[in-house]
Amino acid sequence: MTALGTSALPPGGLLAQASDAQLTEAYLTHVRVEKRLAERTLALYTLDLEKLSAHAKAAGVGLRQVQNAHMRRWVAQMHSGGRSARGIALILSGWRGLYVWLGRQGLMDHNPVQDVRAPKAGKPLPKALGVDESVQLASHVQATDPPGLEARDRCITELLYGCGLRIGELVGLDAVASPLARGWIDAQAGEAHVLGKGSKRRSVPVGKAALEALGQWLELRATWARDDTAALFIGARGQRLTPQHIRVRLKRRSLLAGLDTPVHPHMLRHSFASHVLQSSGDLRAVQELLGHASISTTQVYTRLDFQHLAKVYDAAHPRAQARPKAQAGGKDLSSPSEPDSRDGPAGRLV
Repeated sequence: MTALGTSALPPGGLLAQASDAQLTEAYLTHVRVEKRLAERTLALYTLDLEKLSAHAKAAGVGLRQVQNAHMRRWVAQMHSGGRSARGIALILSGWRGLYVWLGRQGLMDHNPVQDVRAPKAGKPLPKALGVDESVQLASHVQATDPPGLEARDRCITELLYGCGLRIGELVGLDAVASPLARGWIDAQAGEAHVLGKGSKRRSVPVGKAALEALGQWLELRATWARDDTAALFIGARGQRLTPQHIRVRLKRRSLLAGLDTPVHPHMLRHSFASHVLQSSGDLRAVQELLGHASISTTQVYTRLDFQHLAKVYDAAHPRAQARPKAQAGGKDLSSPSEPDSRDGPAGRLV
């Protein structure tokens, strides 16, 4: 928690007498407890509210005195400052949530974010590897790494691509199932049990290659683990790996494997979803495997699937050369761009 969380509420918990900092802290407590948001999402909400407080202070008004005109001006400033339309939309979503909550507490008679929208933007496709590239990465053996390091990184790669896990779900895995474990792998049943977004649990099948990699890693993990080490993926000192550590290792591994594009964990999740959909055509099953609450979130992969079919058509059909490339906002859709985010690659992704 940042500086927003440094002030207690007035005696008796009277929100009407609370300062702006106390109100934002009370709201963050509400979303953490009631909505059970992930720590990363809570950190992003905190940053959103810090931006809002800074804008209000610069305008000489309190949070409860902010008007619709203020919001429109701040959106225009963010847009002219180079922030993406998607980033602005996410910030407005955070601000809107605060004002909805203030209204429910009887502290606001209007919502200044009402009818304020971010600039329109295209919907960039998530970047996915081709099947050959994915297999090339998953099959890569880095002989120059110590055996334990190589076995661990190979297992991480196999689980990300073979199960479509989010990086938070991966780092939350424990080596052994327990009431306190956020997630674990049942090797006998061939299932990964993970804690996803919104603290929702789901089970995902684990393939043969991933199970073999897991077995090799577990044999070598014992030489690194301390008595109190529960995490499945650990460093040489026995500590649970962080998402950033895994991002660095995967990027390095992808480049050493000879891939042209540095790979990040979510790219393997996109690849998993795209390849399962290409082979099965079962969008609902992909939704369940990914743990998406809404089918509309999963439907983005139908566009990736169409791109795959279009490339096959272009390469094989004698009349394909006459077909113009699909355009969207002047961009060639045959090369899907990186998913946009608010503050870099760690923003909210599907």
